[in-house]
Amino acid sequence: AGIEGLERIRFTTSHPNDMSDDLIAAFGECEKLMPYLHLPVQSGSDRILKAMNRRHRAADYVALIERIRAARPDILISGDFIVGFPGESEEDFEATLDLVRTVGYGQAFSFKYSPRPGTPAAERPQLPEEVKAERLARLQALLDAQARATQEAMVGRELSVLFEKPGRMEGQLVGRSEYLHAVHAVADPSLIGQIARVRITRSAPHSLAGELV
Repeated sequence: AGIEGLERIRFTTSHPNDMSDDLIAAFGECEKLMPYLHLPVQSGSDRILKAMNRRHRAADYVALIERIRAARPDILISGDFIVGFPGESEEDFEATLDLVRTVGYGQAFSFKYSPRPGTPAAERPQLPEEVKAERLARLQALLDAQARATQEAMVGRELSVLFEKPGRMEGQLVGRSEYLHAVHAVADPSLIGQIARVRITRSAPHSLAGELV
């Protein structure tokens, strides 16, 4: 963090069990460490987490999120979810929805379980595809609503954007905010590779738009 000329550090992901006290503290103490963390959980059901051999409970994960947010209140949390794991009941799935509502995700990735040859789960009775698809649709609707709300809350704020490349519109550049959102703004190509302040004026489905400050 003390390297001269290094403006940003992005710690992308960790298994929940590997989030040490020092790492959590770093999010609050190191200004160059970006306020974004991808912390996979996969399920909100303790029964399914045990079947997945995840070695943590849903309550442990929620408590960890609370500690991270205490250190860095503005941090954006991203996650991974798998629905339709063998043996997942409707009650198990509802526990996942409850966890999502409790945590509140800025971004997330979600998938239907698919058997992997040679794994114990592949040998267990599988859920019907239509059940997995229906649960995935319900989960993604909730996650998408949370992501939209997170982006819409950025409108009116000034963010630091690291411009990476030209945008699709003439005269436009696209870069990443502190929170890893894609941000589009009219800017000179000389700003590629540079960080600039951008006032966010609009939220789109998967990006933000703004004006240079």
